[in-house]
Amino acid sequence: MKSICDANCEDCELFKGNKCKGCKETNGCPFGKKCWIAKYIEIGGKSKFESLKKELLCDFNSLNIDGMPKIEELYPLHGEFVNMEYSLPNGEKIKLLNDNEAYLGNQVECLFNNKDMKKYFGILANMNFLLVCEYGDNVSDPEIIVYKKR
Repeated sequence: MKSICDANCEDCELFKGNKCKGCKETNGCPFGKKCWIAKYIEIGGKSKFESLKKELLCDFNSLNIDGMPKIEELYPLHGEFVNMEYSLPNGEKIKLLNDNEAYLGNQVECLFNNKDMKKYFGILANMNFLLVCEYGDNVSDPEIIVYKKR
């Protein structure tokens, strides 16, 4: 089943576990309130949404982060799967995102990886911010590289 944004709901653990009924069935409210992506598509259409994704891709690629390859695609992702805990300098741990929101994002492997070290970049965006973090295998030791208001 495809969603309003063309995400394949059948690949999502939330859909498989009946925590989400999909946005087509809930009129764009799969997590209890209107999804910003569904609302964006309803107001501006799919072509406007694709333009937004291209704009976000340009924003991410213009950051010129060492080791981060060119970002080619952004996918709708649920906050529950991408809301990592980050350590602050004082040792406190925080989460920046909302578990019940959708974001556009991707994961790419660092260009400087070798057999002894694997690092990944996680990128996320919505209408208000860009977030780039770096982490190891199994999302270990996430570190914020860029958090930028849009």
